[in-house]
Amino acid sequence: MAPGARGPRSISREFRIVGGCCCCAARHHAMEERANLMNMMKLSIKTLIQSALSLGRTLDSDFPPLQQFFVVLEHCLKHGLKAKKTFIGQNKSFFGPLELVEKLCPEASDIATSVKNLPELKTAVGRGRAWLYLALMQKKLADYLKVLLDHKHLLSEFYEPDALMMEEEGAVIVGLLVGLNVIDANLCLKGEDLDSQVGVIDFSLYLKETQDSDGKQDGDITAVLDQKHYVEELNRHLSCTVTDLQNKIDCLEKTNSKLQEELAAATDRIGSLQEEQQQLKQQNELIRERSEKSVEVTKEDTKVELDTYRQSRQGLDEMYSDVWKQLKEEKKIRLELEKELELQIGMKTEMEIAMKLLEKDTHEKQDTLVALRQQLEEVKAINLQMFHKSQNAECSLQQKTEAISSFEGKTNEMMSAMKQMEERLQHAEKARQAAEERCNKMKQELASRLDTCRQQMSQLDSKCSTLEKELKSEKEQRQTLQRELHREKDATSLLKTELEQMEGLKKELRKLQDEKQQLEKVCEEQEQALQEMGLHLSQSKLKMEDIKEVNKALKGHTWLKDDEATHCKQCEKEFSISRRKHHCRNCGDIFCNACSSNELALPSYPKPVRVCDTCHTLLLQRCSSNSS
Repeated sequence: MAPGARGPRSISREFRIVGGCCCCAARHHAMEERANLMNMMKLSIKTLIQSALSLGRTLDSDFPPLQQFFVVLEHCLKHGLKAKKTFIGQNKSFFGPLELVEKLCPEASDIATSVKNLPELKTAVGRGRAWLYLALMQKKLADYLKVLLDHKHLLSEFYEPDALMMEEEGAVIVGLLVGLNVIDANLCLKGEDLDSQVGVIDFSLYLKETQDSDGKQDGDITAVLDQKHYVEELNRHLSCTVTDLQNKIDCLEKTNSKLQEELAAATDRIGSLQEEQQQLKQQNELIRERSEKSVEVTKEDTKVELDTYRQSRQGLDEMYSDVWKQLKEEKKIRLELEKELELQIGMKTEMEIAMKLLEKDTHEKQDTLVALRQQLEEVKAINLQMFHKSQNAECSLQQKTEAISSFEGKTNEMMSAMKQMEERLQHAEKARQAAEERCNKMKQELASRLDTCRQQMSQLDSKCSTLEKELKSEKEQRQTLQRELHREKDATSLLKTELEQMEGLKKELRKLQDEKQQLEKVCEEQEQALQEMGLHLSQSKLKMEDIKEVNKALKGHTWLKDDEATHCKQCEKEFSISRRKHHCRNCGDIFCNACSSNELALPSYPKPVRVCDTCHTLLLQRCSSNSS
């Protein structure tokens, strides 16, 4: 069927082949179909190449001549297909022979894998259409079909003997497809319903070839109208993006206001924590002053006692030598107590140093909280943890103050016991003096008062026995004091363990500081993202002006033909089969792949397209000047 000869302006995508009654009629009908498909393919390729060269840009999937070409190519590939019988029924799909290309030509493996990985494709027809799109973008559609025609013994499994791909018309179509390597196609497979796509052959595109000069003027007007619609669609797309960005900025402003409110609440909590820390400092200073005063009092008392003991040593006899030995042992015990007191004082100083370090840490936390404006929820959790830890520290301090108060009570009991010992020694000295006086009197009155002397001796013996009893009681008291000393040593060991726990708390504080630093980095990154959003807004406003300027510039540029260029304009290397020709979408000149490997989104093209190195640098400079 010749184009425009009969029938309506459009024919549906599915051709119905009505078989004749005899074999000759069927062959004649198949020859007519092959001839019609051949003519349609020639016209579609010719109109596609002419329209692409006249426009001078990459072709999208919405370009009507490109859609008509794919419809005709699909009919050519479906001609003479054998129906495969399955459990569901018979199925005709041209994707089966296309799958053979992966085995025959390993370069086509990328196309096959990308088609299989597309989740949107559910039928074999959609996969075949996606395969044709990718092959055209790679400019290897003719090469792949030529590989299939070279192995016709494999195609016989899929096609009838009188099919188009099995006859000479298939080789002619492959030769015509070589001319499509001049075209650059930029087809997006995502978002398109290739499974249920219905193609229509529009003969109005082919009738333009037969129009006269008046018809050419109408074609120019339609091209201008197409460009106008394209620019309007671009403007609408840009306005949508601007509104989306404005909505995002409003959301960000709301979140910033919420974060500022939370910051104010956090600063109030920090002030309350600082007040509590100051109260703890005052309590620690009071405890330290009390302990120092008690230590000074005990030292003075011990000095006075030593002086009294030294004065009393001169008048004692051999009978009280044991008492003096006991006193020496008590002195040793007192020295040990003084050493333990010094150790406790050192422990208190270490606690003060730890409190100072905690104060420094709190100051550092205050400085870092100013920067954490957008991560206050995590800061809240950290502040709660710090609050719990401060409560634990308060509990530990209260326990230590209770231990210190108990230790002061024990020292007071020791002092009272020492005072009682001193009083007993004074009574013993007084009794000794009385005994000496009585002994002198007894010497003067030996004869007259022997009986009285004996009575006095008996009294002295009784007094000695009482003194021995008192010494035993004092020994028992010393044993009790030693037990209490052992208990105090256990308490000091507990204090040491608590200090180790404080060191563990310090390590946790360091970890929290590291986490805060990470949060600061996240905040900085988010601020940079906000700045970038503002830059995108300013750039989107300037894109409209760029589109107008580029449209004016495109009218001045000329699209260089492939026949006119034999060498690359930049590196001046000669073109060959391996070094292919590529048009720059900005200036229209022809370059090799190495000199035009850059891609940029131009105002006339919504997607990134191929641009030469010189145009790439110029466009980047223009973008930088606009952004500044």
